[in-house]
Amino acid sequence: MFPQIRLQSTPARLDMWVDKGSLEIRQKQADMEMEQPRAELTIERRPSQLTIDQTKAREDVGYKSVPRMIEDAAAEGKQAVMEGIARRGQERDELLQIQNGGNVIASQAKRNSQGAPKQFGLGWIPSPNSVQINYDPGEVNVSIEPKKATITTKINNPEMNYTPSKVNIQLAQYPSLEIDFENLKYIGVNYEQYI
Repeated sequence: MFPQIRLQSTPARLDMWVDKGSLEIRQKQADMEMEQPRAELTIERRPSQLTIDQTKAREDVGYKSVPRMIEDAAAEGKQAVMEGIARRGQERDELLQIQNGGNVIASQAKRNSQGAPKQFGLGWIPSPNSVQINYDPGEVNVSIEPKKATITTKINNPEMNYTPSKVNIQLAQYPSLEIDFENLKYIGVNYEQYI
């Protein structure tokens, strides 16, 4: 028989399992404050004005103020004086020409005794447009000054809970090696032995 060496091995065995990790994220909403001031409104107004002057209409119907009556009487008196001066100058010139013939004195007497011819006409009392109306519509200025909104924001960081994964490794079976000899002989000095 031949000598033999028999080897028998058992491999190692590992058990491995994983505890899964976890990640939890919670995001809180941002804090925001908003303030909107009111706009400033300014209104400047100049009031309207209506003016009615009916002085001329009142004068047309005979209601004159004392200063106006004095003024009109003075104007009429001055005109009458001027007309009288002109008439007397004309009559003098006519009398200076009496030698040319004609009945100058009789014609002057007739003219002075009759007066001016009366005139007839239709009119409106008071006269048209005798009432003066003036209207000032006034003015309105509106000014608006808008105000900007004030916004304040505060960002909140997310809250995170993290559990890492865990790998568990365990040696379930140790390795082994068995060596067996058969028909193996050890020869030494003066010595033999079967192994």
